[in-house]
Amino acid sequence: MKTLRTATAITTLGLIAAMMAGCATGPAASAEGSDQGPAAELRLGYFANVTHAPALVGLQEGLLQDALGDTTLSTEVFNAGPAAIEALSAGAIDATYIGPNPSINTFIQSRGESARIIAGAATGGAALVVRDGIDSAEDLRGKTLATPQLGNTQDVALRGWLKEQGFETDTSGGGDVTITPTENAQTFQLFKDGQLDGAWLPEPWVSRLVIDAGAKVLVDEADEWPDGQFPTTVLLVRKDFLDQHPETVSKLLAGHEASVKWIADNADEAASVINAQIAADTGKPLADAVIARALEHVTYSVDPHADTFQTLVENGVAAGTQKEGSIEGLFDLRLLNAQLATSGAAKVSAAGLGEE
Repeated sequence: MKTLRTATAITTLGLIAAMMAGCATGPAASAEGSDQGPAAELRLGYFANVTHAPALVGLQEGLLQDALGDTTLSTEVFNAGPAAIEALSAGAIDATYIGPNPSINTFIQSRGESARIIAGAATGGAALVVRDGIDSAEDLRGKTLATPQLGNTQDVALRGWLKEQGFETDTSGGGDVTITPTENAQTFQLFKDGQLDGAWLPEPWVSRLVIDAGAKVLVDEADEWPDGQFPTTVLLVRKDFLDQHPETVSKLLAGHEASVKWIADNADEAASVINAQIAADTGKPLADAVIARALEHVTYSVDPHADTFQTLVENGVAAGTQKEGSIEGLFDLRLLNAQLATSGAAKVSAAGLGEE
């Protein structure tokens, strides 16, 4: 069987301050941080993106709720990572599918008290797409580009890449290239209307702009990483929730792993199932050509590729969207690896950045 390869402009000073000054850690844990048994409810965040397909499949096929058993699963859909982190930090959700850079940011700003990455979900599936007439990096000087949200993973990637090309940017939209963090659907419309020159986006928005809006890929992010492997989505859990309800987190991981396996084992059905959940979340399915192209650029795995995260930290600092800090302890892969061991699968590495 073939292998299936398979985030409203926000530039406010308040968001910048939140990222640079630190994040709240939500409701305080019990004094002992002790196991309180299964949770009555697990509140899960995710995006209606192809890069979040394990969440989409897990919901559409019932795999997540089946694994959670008597724990009620409730969900919230986000556009990009910083908004999901705000909800997680406020205690409004317990776990979320999210990009690596917001995960890093909340960990550093909270000095390790906010959350833990407990699994990977997706690699690949992000690119810089541009309009006709832009054929090289130099053609971007003076142009306006979009990203899903200030400080999200694609925003950091774009700012880092532009710096490598010799351009200066800033978080208020100034510099040699203007970066305008914009909600994905609005980016699509603005690009079609000729008000944007390009955008660095995750799938399926890359494919939507290419197929439905006439964009072309200037930079595939896979080309910027060794072997083309870079994490796009991880599964992040609030530390308090992990400490208090490890059994529930283990069940969440079981549902997550089942969803990743379902995608691998059902390549011919995956597009329609993913698209059904996207339609349920957004009110409209993707065109067949769009989701087919998007799935060609994403790989799903429970491995978070922890060995890339120090580079991601450096990229975020260089982009000006986070402070320097240690990410030692960011990963807690013990429950995942215990689960993998029972099925005879190889354990995944925390690359010295946490428990495994």
